[in-house]
Amino acid sequence: MRGPNIRTKRKNRIQYRSDRNYKDMAIQTRIAEHIATGRRKTAVARVRLALGVGKLIVNGREVNEYFQSEALASYIKQPFQIADAVKRYDVIANLQGGGKSSQAGALRHGISRALVNADPSLKSALKEGGCLTRDPRMKERKKTGQPGARKRFQFSKR
Repeated sequence: MRGPNIRTKRKNRIQYRSDRNYKDMAIQTRIAEHIATGRRKTAVARVRLALGVGKLIVNGREVNEYFQSEALASYIKQPFQIADAVKRYDVIANLQGGGKSSQAGALRHGISRALVNADPSLKSALKEGGCLTRDPRMKERKKTGQPGARKRFQFSKR
């Protein structure tokens, strides 16, 4: 069985995918997807946004099943509320790295970027809401000759 035929336009990052519904009959459907990447700490979210009914699927599971905290689920849906597109798009996302909180931040960032790819007029509203800003805070590395990033061994005068 062959995989899907994928053609990508680099300029606006819209991907057209032809799906084969039946083996015997070649029925072709065109789905416009908007692909974006979001990051937070060490977490990376690869987001595919397509017109739909508002489903959020994260790593093959529903968003409320993956993020069991209601606060994180509402944090993820914030870009849709800012853009007034709550039930307009379906999201399929793959998350890697980090913890649940940083994965939620990466997913929010990726959804925001994908919404801007879909409709560039949303950029100012999403930027004002802080959804397009990549949080630069990372874990500081451990230094040599010290037990941690900032911690020092106890000073001995003599």
